[in-house]
Amino acid sequence: MTDTDALYAVSPLDGRYGNRTERLSPYASEAALMRARVRVEVEYLIALADLEATPLELDLDERETLRGLYKHFAEEDARLIKKLETTGHEEFEATNHDVKAVEYFVRHRLPEDSDASAWIHFGLTSEDVNNLAHRLLVRDAVDEVLLPALYDVQDTLAEMAREYRDLPMLARTHGQPATPTTFGKELAVYAARLGKATGQIRTATDNLSGKLGGASGTYAAHIAAYPDVDWQSFAAEFVTGLGLEFTELTTQVNPCDDLAALFDAFGRVNSVLLDLDLDMWLYVSDRYLGQEAVEGETGSSTMPHKVNPIDFENSEGNLSKANSDLTFLGDYVTTSRLQRDLSDSTVKRNIGAAFAHCLIGYSKTAAGLEKVVPNEHVMREALESTPEIIGEAVQTILRREGQEDAYEQVKALTRGKDVTLEDFQELFADLDVDEDVREELAELTPAGYTGIAAGLVDDIED
Repeated sequence: MTDTDALYAVSPLDGRYGNRTERLSPYASEAALMRARVRVEVEYLIALADLEATPLELDLDERETLRGLYKHFAEEDARLIKKLETTGHEEFEATNHDVKAVEYFVRHRLPEDSDASAWIHFGLTSEDVNNLAHRLLVRDAVDEVLLPALYDVQDTLAEMAREYRDLPMLARTHGQPATPTTFGKELAVYAARLGKATGQIRTATDNLSGKLGGASGTYAAHIAAYPDVDWQSFAAEFVTGLGLEFTELTTQVNPCDDLAALFDAFGRVNSVLLDLDLDMWLYVSDRYLGQEAVEGETGSSTMPHKVNPIDFENSEGNLSKANSDLTFLGDYVTTSRLQRDLSDSTVKRNIGAAFAHCLIGYSKTAAGLEKVVPNEHVMREALESTPEIIGEAVQTILRREGQEDAYEQVKALTRGKDVTLEDFQELFADLDVDEDVREELAELTPAGYTGIAAGLVDDIED
């Protein structure tokens, strides 16, 4: 798409963000769906030729020629299929049916002396082709584009976690100062969550399943033609040969529970990253994180000093949109009016749009992480200005020493008050404890009260 085309695109996915979503074009475009349908039709035709029951024969050259229809699928092929659907071509009248246009395309491209024409789409309904084509595209989009983008984010988080494992930082619970942590440990939490969530995507992708049971899932047309063939075994072998699981019991449509599981898995990943985006935005707001300014970039049209966390904000918007779309898709594709209605056809064409919003979100989160730099002095100042956070350690040590009112003593000193380390030292001086315990308490500092935060970074799975 040229810059001019992008300016007039209806959707920002193909317009403003076209350079970020173009990687999905081989899996989410109309031409991609056409190519996938051609693949299913061709491989099905070859599978029929391998059946002893059918008289269809295809030699190696014919098979290579047929497979070339999808392996070397070009723009001119896509345009021909569209022409067959909308206006017709040569002896073919307009089909007004996208799958029938694919069937005619394969027939049109057969050698003149081929007797395979009658066997194209033999016994199939369009949903047999469509459900397989969509899943092939979804699987490859996840494997080739979306998961690699997620792995990049996960790797960046893991690298940053290791780099800043020892950098102490004030934690906040309910937005209030809480027991300190380290910046690296906080990033490690997200790296671990993202790792588990992407594993669920991997599992859901591996479990994508297809059907090939005919107009109502009964193999009726196949059985009518060849009653002695085990068509269910044939279908299972064909579907698994495409790298998909096989769905045995269906109506005309594949129930799509597998797609819903995948959409749900993406929703979980996106929720993790949304949580990360929000936390990073707040860290920037609190000046815990600085941002590297991009030469020539404008942060505000009126305030020249601004360096805004635009990448995290952009990611937040796109991932929120993606989750809305994924929820809708998961709910919609798992329902059907009896055997079939066409409303799911237009809905499934929007899977690519949902994936595109995911991809933009992932790339923007990655860009945001690349720009942020911890402000170590700001983090330490925050810790030093809130000495009350060692109160938890103080009362816990005193409990260990058997003081029943330890919590209440520290609460009276600190809750809702501005305190200093000197105030704690005065408390320690008045305590009825052994001298070594007094010294232990006196050595407590906010920056040093991080438990095993640094060591927890090692729990990130590679």
